[in-house]
Amino acid sequence: MAANLENAIQEKVESLPPEKRHQVLSVVEEMPSEKEVGREVLPVRPLWEIAEEISAQVPLEEWEKLPTDGADQHDHYLYGSPSVSTS
Repeated sequence: MAANLENAIQEKVESLPPEKRHQVLSVVEEMPSEKEVGREVLPVRPLWEIAEEISAQVPLEEWEKLPTDGADQHDHYLYGSPSVSTS
């Protein structure tokens, strides 16, 4: 694949007029090398840990304001349909 890519790039550059070739060279020279980029590897965390971290920032008073029957009454809360008795 790399050889095909190099050939394709070379063909494109060769078809350009000289002033455009110099522009291409300038752009390529400005690109950082992989060593200069220094890709930072972020630790992978499970989604539930992230959710726990975010939910820990919400005050208890706010959690107490939320409905406790959200799964049973989702149509009521989302779409305004009549509330369903859960008894």
